[in-house]
Amino acid sequence: MGKCTVFSLFFVAVAYCYLASAFDPSPVQDFCVADPNCTVKVNGFACKNPMKVTADDFYFGGLHIAGNTTNAVGSRVTQVFAAQVPGLNTLGISLARLDYAPGGINPPHTHPRATELLTVIEGSLLVGFVTSNPENKLFTRVLQKGDVFVFPVGLVHFQFNAGKTNAVAIAGFNSQNPGAVVIRNAVFGSNPPINDDVLAKAFQADKTVIDQLQSKI
Repeated sequence: MGKCTVFSLFFVAVAYCYLASAFDPSPVQDFCVADPNCTVKVNGFACKNPMKVTADDFYFGGLHIAGNTTNAVGSRVTQVFAAQVPGLNTLGISLARLDYAPGGINPPHTHPRATELLTVIEGSLLVGFVTSNPENKLFTRVLQKGDVFVFPVGLVHFQFNAGKTNAVAIAGFNSQNPGAVVIRNAVFGSNPPINDDVLAKAFQADKTVIDQLQSKI
C-alpha cells in the first residue's frame, strides 16, 4: 500500500471521526427517556426506567401560545428540547417556537451542536448568517410566511422582524440540545467580565465604550 493511499485512508478516518462527533450519537434502543432525577452525569440524560415511561414523556403542549416579547430585544424563544420533552433524549432532534414583536430581533448567535431549519409561520423576517474566517461572507434573505431558511451548524446568524406586525417562526434542530452562544452576552456579559483592555484592543474601541457595553449586558 503506497504512502498516498495510507494518507488518504487516514484523512478519511479523521474526517469521519470529526463528523461523527459533531452530532448527537445514534440511539441503540427504541428510546431513552430522560430521567432528570438521576445523579449520573452522561452526555445528555440518563435513561428512565422503561417500565415507568408514559405517553406524557413524549408530549409537549402549548406551542400555539405566543411567547412574551416584552423584553430588551423584542423576541422570545420557546424551547422544545430534551429538557422539556424527556422522550427526545438521544434522538438527536428538537425544535423551538420563536416570537418577534415589530422591530424584534433574535440577536447574532451560534448553535455549537446543531444546524437550524427555520420556517416562518406568520409575518416576515430578515434573516442571515456569516461564514467563518477569512471570508466572513454574509448570506441574507427576507422571508415571508411559509418560507424556509437554513443556518449551518456553528455559524453566526440572526433574525430580525422589520415589519409592522408580529412574526412567528418554528425552528428545527438536529440535536436534542443545540446550545446557544449569544455573541453580545458571551463577549460583553461573561462572568467574570473579560478584561476591558482585551476587548478595547480586539474591537479597536475606547475602554469607556467597552465599559458601557459591559454594564448594559
